[in-house]
Order: sequence, then structure tokens, then C-alpha cells
Amino acid sequence: MSDKTKSTIPGERIAKVMARAGVASRRKVEALIAEGRVSVNGAVITSPALNVTAADSIVVDGAPMASRERTRVFLYSKPRGLVTTHSDPEGRPTIFTALPKTLPRLISIGRLDINTEGLLLLTNDGGLARVLELPSTAWLRRYRVRANGRVTQEQLDKLRDGITIDGVHYGPIEAILEREKGANCWLTFAIREGKNREVRKVMESLGLTVNRLIRVSFGPFNLGELPEWSVKEVDSKSLRAELGEKIVAESGADFDAPMIDHEAKAEAARLAEERAKRAAKREADDKRRRPADKQETSGARSFQKRQKRRDRSGGPRPSRPR
Repeated sequence: MSDKTKSTIPGERIAKVMARAGVASRRKVEALIAEGRVSVNGAVITSPALNVTAADSIVVDGAPMASRERTRVFLYSKPRGLVTTHSDPEGRPTIFTALPKTLPRLISIGRLDINTEGLLLLTNDGGLARVLELPSTAWLRRYRVRANGRVTQEQLDKLRDGITIDGVHYGPIEAILEREKGANCWLTFAIREGKNREVRKVMESLGLTVNRLIRVSFGPFNLGELPEWSVKEVDSKSLRAELGEKIVAESGADFDAPMIDHEAKAEAARLAEERAKRAAKREADDKRRRPADKQETSGARSFQKRQKRRDRSGGPRPSRPR
């Protein structure tokens, strides 16, 4: 399809619209569509090559897609032992099951592996998440690293030119040796690419074994004193300023859309669940009482039938002769 033809079709691609609404990232939305879990105006679709407008009805897994709300970003202090995914095939706990139920549906901006702790950015805007994850955005990620072994600052300085490990090239790295304590050393480590297990692999190439890894900043956002498991929202005015107009334009972030009171929604859902439980209990109690009622009714009917058989005339029975 030519660009000219595309420009004549109203609306936006459905994957983009769903990602911005916080359903999932663009890639995951496309996977949902391919699995037949999305319908538009009552018809199931299997291809993301579809433009939609605000007038179209989008349903995901049988539930209407929530309307888009204002772009929001949260800082989350991730502890060790949680995986950064909505569901894990191995049944491990995820960051999303640990989040308060009063938050909107969120997706992560990048990932931290199960044994990495520290700052993780969460957002309700899939378009923003996609832009911030692009290599071209190149936001600096800073870590504090505790590793077993010895290394010199001279060795670390060589990482400024990048390093290739097992055929994978890692870009310039800023690494500073802070101190040595016992068999371990502490370092600060700054990268811009964030490739899979990059810090650990680079440290291993220097003969070090990482035993603690903490992300302390991502772009302009810092972990600070945020306690583990805690979530803190970045206010809209600061967020827009930190992102900059270029990222806002590229991602389509919307700071004029309404805010949704998810705390009220969560409370309404809780009350509805309680009402459903009470109704189910009443129904179960009624079922337990019904057999006894039926038995009593059945006994009364049997007595009436016996009485009719004894006196078919309907009048009083004659006394038996002596």
C-alpha cells in the first residue's frame, strides 16, 4: 500500500491505538491480534493492517478496551525475585501481581531480569514505552554493581570504546571502581543500549562475577530513596518536561486526556465481588434447605392420597360391623 493510499484511510493502525491505550506494547498487541483475541465492531480480526477511529468498538479477550487516559509514568523500586512480565510460564511471581490494584493497567519500559533490583519505569502508554526502548533514544542507564573478584580502573577505562563478547558488540560503557571490600568490589556502570544481561556479561569478560545489581537511574529519572516494592508517580508537568517535545511528538503521548479514578474503579469492583459472593451464599443456603422442604411436601401428598383411597365416596367411612 502506498503512502498516498494510507493517508486517505481515516483513523490510525489498531496496534498503535491499542498500545497507546495501555493494552500492551505494539509487538504484544500484534501477537494478540494474530491469536484472534481482538474483535472490532463484533468481528474477530487476525491482522493488524487495519485503521480504526474513536467510533469503532474494540474488544480484547471478550472485554471492551478501556478508553485512553492521560499518559502517566511511574517509578517502581523492583526487588529481587520478580520477573518483568504480566504472566510467567514457569509460574514465578511478577512485578505486576505485586503492584497496588488502584493503579491503571501498566506496562514496563524495558526490563530488569529476576535477580536485578532497582529502578523500573512503568507507563500506561504503549507508544511512549516503545519510543523510550528504541536504541536511537539512547537514554543512559546507571547501575551500582557488586562483583566478586578484582579489577583495575585501567581495565574499566578500556570499556569506553565498547567491547565485543561472543560476537555481540556492546557500545561505549562508563565504569568506575568505587571501592574494594573483602573478596568483592563495588562499581558504577553506565550504558545506553541495555542489551540482554549486558552488565553481567561484560563483568564476566573481566573475570568478575556479579552478585548484586541495582539500577539507580534511567534517563532523567532516579531511584533516590524510594523503598523496595514502592511506586511513585511522576507528575504530568515534570514528566512532559523530562521527556522533551521530541519524544512527546514521536510517541504521541497525550497530556490533555482525562484522568481515570482507578481507586474508585477498584473499590466498585471489590463491592461488586462482595455482592456476588453474598448472592452465591444465599443460593447455596437455599439449595441446602430445598431437599427437606421437598421431603415434607412429598409426605403430605402421600398422606392425602392414602386418605382418598380409603374414602372414594368423599363422605365419612361407615363403622365396621361387630
